[in-house]
Order: sequence, then structure tokens, then C-alpha cells
Amino acid sequence: GSSRSGFVGVGRMGANMARRLKDKGYSITAVHDHNAAGAESLARELSCEAAPSPARVAELSDVVLTVVPDDAAMDEIFSEESPSSLLCHAQGRLFINFATVSPEVHMKTEARVEGKGGTNLEALMASSITQAREGTLYLICGGKKSVFEQAGSILQALSSKSLHTGPAGEAAKVKALVNMV
Repeated sequence: GSSRSGFVGVGRMGANMARRLKDKGYSITAVHDHNAAGAESLARELSCEAAPSPARVAELSDVVLTVVPDDAAMDEIFSEESPSSLLCHAQGRLFINFATVSPEVHMKTEARVEGKGGTNLEALMASSITQAREGTLYLICGGKKSVFEQAGSILQALSSKSLHTGPAGEAAKVKALVNMV
């Protein structure tokens, strides 16, 4: 994988996904997290930049993987007002969002990213932290089929199965059902 990949949100899950991609030969360019110390220690481990903002991660990367905890965090990193937002460098970038957030937020994020000339995919994980490290995540993806195909090699590196459920917001609905069962 020659594409330069960056991460926003490198808690245990995001960090393990970054390690996994590095193992698979991906170039990890930058990582950013609210917990700056965590991001710095991971950046040293992966020999990449600990970025001061999401915007910087997008600036340095072709593909940005986001693993943030909730709707508010998604709103913040894809803010239309903030100078540190991912949208500052969305043009030509692919964003893959692994956050378990509401379908509305996924749809809104896709619209914002596309408005700035980028592409966006939601990829929800029905999986654990060890699976992230081993690259055996089960991913439920929502977004345009073409984007799902574009993201194919990265999704393959991270998962044992990735399923495309339809447009943005659909994956969140499916995941909610899976969680209820």
C-alpha cells in the first residue's frame, strides 16, 4: 500500500489499527489524539509525526482513518468552522470513519467531506481491540459503492470481513441492530 495514511483518534483501538497497517507495509504519516502524550508515544513507535491537529493529519495523508468516541468528537474533527478541522485539507482525500456514531452524523460528515472535494466512508466495527491488532476486524461499511471499492485494500488489511450495506448512515443502523441482538 503506497498511500499515505494518517489517524485521528489513537486510543487502544486506533493505535492497534495503525500498528496493523504499518505491519502490512502502509506508510503511516501522522497521528493525532486529544491525549497528546498517547499520540506522541505511538508516533515514536511508528516513526511518524504526532500532529497538533486533525487538519495537519489530513494535510500529510491521502487516507485519513478516524476512530473517535462519539457524535460530538466527529462534529469537532469535521467542523466547518474550525481552522484545525479535517475539512481544511479534504480535497482529494479519502476519510474512513470507524466511530460508532449516529446515522445522522455519518450522513452529515459525508456531505461536508464531499462538499470539500473529498470522499468519505463509514466503517463500523463489530469487533474487539485484539482483532484490530490482528487485522481480523468485522467491518460494516456505509457510503458510496465506489468509495468502498477505493478503500478496499486498507479495509482488507484491517479486517477478515468487510460488508457494504449501502449509503452513509446505513451501517450505523445495521450496527445498532447487531448490538441489540
